[in-house]
Amino acid sequence: MSGSTATLGVMTTPADPSPPGIPGAPAPEPRPHDPSAALSVRGLWKRFGQKIAVSGVDLDVPAGSFYGLVGPNGAGKTTMLSMATGLLRPDFGTAWVHGVDLWAQPDQAKATLGVLPDGVRLFDRLTGRQLLTYAGMLRGMDKDTVVERTDDLLKAFDLVADADKFVVDYSAGMTKKIALGSAMIHAPRTLVLDEPFEAVDPVSAANIRDILKSYVAGGGTVIVSSHVMDLVQRMCDHVAVMAAGHVLAAGTVDEVRGEQSLEDRFVDLVGGRQHSEGLSWLRGS
Repeated sequence: MSGSTATLGVMTTPADPSPPGIPGAPAPEPRPHDPSAALSVRGLWKRFGQKIAVSGVDLDVPAGSFYGLVGPNGAGKTTMLSMATGLLRPDFGTAWVHGVDLWAQPDQAKATLGVLPDGVRLFDRLTGRQLLTYAGMLRGMDKDTVVERTDDLLKAFDLVADADKFVVDYSAGMTKKIALGSAMIHAPRTLVLDEPFEAVDPVSAANIRDILKSYVAGGGTVIVSSHVMDLVQRMCDHVAVMAAGHVLAAGTVDEVRGEQSLEDRFVDLVGGRQHSEGLSWLRGS
């Protein structure tokens, strides 16, 4: 990792390096990317005005892994994933998807990706069935395959009864599920999901987890951003912790958490835990 050290597979980020073109010491040359990784990013930087949202991130997601990305609000997770999937152009750095340079060969790289972005915007004046069909046709799939997979996805996400309702009338959880179905319909090799369980009821969340676990068991790769540490600890085999635009630690879940729970390790890395001495007046009667 640029400006980082690696120990026993766990990367920790010290001082903030400076990217090319930004005053300060020049950033070190990024190490070679991993062509076997499902997703490999090197030296990703993004600035919005005076705020540096992502600071020279390097990360490798092993093919066939269930990879969790965790961090507090404002950590840079969504910005990093957007750059890694071609939704946002980085100021510096690049990404490779299964060895294909995302920005040099975007069509080839994106063909193997299914993306559920944060705050997803859908064509919500289509019905759920129409939206899935449209997503499949945009991917160049033949009509019979699109119809078959649309039916399969509607059943898998328990949306059959609502298949012919407009998406604008869906609940937040239903909208999340139909968006996830749209990301999966072309059977991508890698799924990148930003907060896929947000606003999803517990039963639907359990069904989604089962679908994703089966997908990984079949050779797919899932990258999921989440605030729920327990969910990531139970579901993922690899994890990266982000804060202030840096990857603070990355590796297998066991490597990152050590002898602690993932939540305690996360708090230790990120800091900011508040104590309640100032609320001495707050007592049960």
